[in-house]
Amino acid sequence: MTAWNYRKGLQETGNGIFSYLQPNGSWGWSNSGLIIDADQSLLVDTLFDAPLTREMLKTMQDATGISAESINTVVNTHANGDHTHGNGLCTQAEIIASEAGAKEMAAFGPEGLQQMMEMAPELGDTGKYFIEIFGPFDFKDVAEKLPTRTFSEELKIKVGDKTVELKEVGPAHTRGDVLVFVEEDSTVFTGDILFVDGTPIMWAGPISNWLKACDLIIERRPEVIVPGHGPITDVAGVARVKDYLSYIDDEARKRFDAGMSAKEAALDITISDFDSWTDAERIAVNVDTLFREYSGDTSAPNTLEIFALMAEIKRSQG
Repeated sequence: MTAWNYRKGLQETGNGIFSYLQPNGSWGWSNSGLIIDADQSLLVDTLFDAPLTREMLKTMQDATGISAESINTVVNTHANGDHTHGNGLCTQAEIIASEAGAKEMAAFGPEGLQQMMEMAPELGDTGKYFIEIFGPFDFKDVAEKLPTRTFSEELKIKVGDKTVELKEVGPAHTRGDVLVFVEEDSTVFTGDILFVDGTPIMWAGPISNWLKACDLIIERRPEVIVPGHGPITDVAGVARVKDYLSYIDDEARKRFDAGMSAKEAALDITISDFDSWTDAERIAVNVDTLFREYSGDTSAPNTLEIFALMAEIKRSQG
């Protein structure tokens, strides 16, 4: 594997394939990609607010000559705002997402995050945690643009002579996750199917879909694997994410069968094999999602309670 440099900014990973990375890959610090061929261009995901996206687009223009206005297509790998809140800055672009991802995007705009930021001072330790993870971002300055084209299962599009294959693998991390393969350049942009050196967070599930998505990446053996968060990786990095997901599933199931609550299970499971990863407190989300899956509960999670538990776990870690 090429030892790609994990630093903020743009680097070319192939013939007209670029990655824009944002260390350290924790909450909101997501990656994007740019695919160029002939006079065509495709952007994989925007960033969490308009200022960050403007900075990224200027960096891309300086390096490639491709301006925000000339980007032909934006593909959103899923609905989370750290991958979509700059869409509107690509003023002429077709915005593509899975049908499920587009519906989720329409239902959960930046207003909810801004409201939580405004409520945070009244929420004690939970509010402090929320400010800690989301304070660097400006949810009052976003550039929302919903998808103008959607698909289900699979879509192939051309960028010049390159074929870009979109594979829907959700629901998993979210309801409509998409992998972006550029087969001839042995590259995949995974969105948040992969967090590298950071703890995955499962808002939707089922876990089986996420494991299958990891298997699909491994089977194709791309040389360049750009995660939604964290450094560029290889198939060994994908296998490591799969190990975490399988481990959490096994451990959560044992505790569910033993009659524990989701909170009790999240506090009880040890993650020593993954303790070098950031954001270990996300186990609260993962166990809650798994418990609801095991019980057949399709209701929405209590987001405030889950963030409170994440704050508690984070605080206990010092």
